[in-house]
Amino acid sequence: MGIVKISDELHEELRNTSHVMSRSINAQAEFWIKIGKLAEHNPNKNFAELIQAELHKQVHSETDVND
Repeated sequence: MGIVKISDELHEELRNTSHVMSRSINAQAEFWIKIGKLAEHNPNKNFAELIQAELHKQVHSETDVND
């Protein structure tokens, strides 16, 4: 695990959003990082499509484990 330096403004946005989304600040930052990475790797998909693809992948990985 490492330390990531971010601006005070972004940290405040993380704090506010994490409260609304009922996540820790770290969990919110990880979510934003993951979505950003997915968006860069899938430029033709919108946010909803990225989430649907991740849900689909999760469901199928759980199904494979249970088989």
